[in-house]
Formats: sequence, C-alpha cells, structure tokens
Amino acid sequence: MSPISTRHRFRDPRSTKYDFLASVLVRCPSCDNAAHVVVGPEPAGVYDPDLFSPRRLVCRSCGTAREWSRGYVALHRGRYEPATDPYFGVRLWLQTETRHGWVWAYNLEHLDLIRRFVQASLREGIPWHDHGRKMTVVARLPAWMQQAKNRDEVLRAIARIHASLLRS
Repeated sequence: MSPISTRHRFRDPRSTKYDFLASVLVRCPSCDNAAHVVVGPEPAGVYDPDLFSPRRLVCRSCGTAREWSRGYVALHRGRYEPATDPYFGVRLWLQTETRHGWVWAYNLEHLDLIRRFVQASLREGIPWHDHGRKMTVVARLPAWMQQAKNRDEVLRAIARIHASLLRS
C-alpha cells in the first residue's frame, strides 16, 4: 500500500485558537519543566471561560503557582521566534523549530488538529457561501505548513514535540 493511500480527508472543524486556551502547556519559569496554564476560579462559582477569564499557572515539579486576572493578553504572531503563552508570557512546551519557522500548539488537542490537517492529502475548507467562521486555526496556518512538499518535515516536527512531552 502506498503512503498516499493511507492518508485521509480532513474537514475543518471550525476551531479557532481561542478554543484551545482553556489549558495551555508551558515551560515553568522556575524549573523549566512542563507546567499548565488553566482557567482559574471564577467568582461566585460560575464556570464560563472566555479569553479574559482568570488564569492560573501551576507546576507540579517545583510547586510554582501564579495568578492572572483580567488584563493584557498577547497572542503569538511571530514566525521566527518561540511561541509564548498569551497570559504569563512564558514559552510554550509544545513547540519546535524547523527551517521554515516554528511549529507550536497550546495543548495536545491543538497539536492533534494541526497533525490531522497536515497529514491529510484531501483538505476540505469552509465553503465560500457559508456565513460561519472562516478564519479558523487551520485556515490561518502559515503557507509553508500547508504545502505538500513540507508535509514530512512538519510531521517530523510534530513527532519531536510529542517526544519532548514523553521525556518530561
């Protein structure tokens, strides 16, 4: 069986980067191990996480805990620099550099979405006549990640990211 026949169809689930911010894997600023940025306690017990909900950085290795509540959010935009968490500004754990730029994800669900998109030989976008979300995570991936000639390199980068998680 040829490698191309093992690949499948990808349909855009219309996820945006905001859908992956409930739990973000980062490098702990104190011990450089894996840490989590999660939605913090909501006032009056209401759980309605949005972009500006309070967040908490927690490291199980060294016990570091930091709080963030309502303020500045900086979403990553740079192609040639490591990605950072939008709340605390610490480096993401799930990232690696390639010769074209950085491959990064906020969490494993985000990384899996990118992997499924890159791996697919048939990619179905959102129809032009549909009035729903158009600028989804996969629609905003850099052109070099979308090109078939870079597929193997991007998939190797994703495999390196998974391996880094197993080592931690």
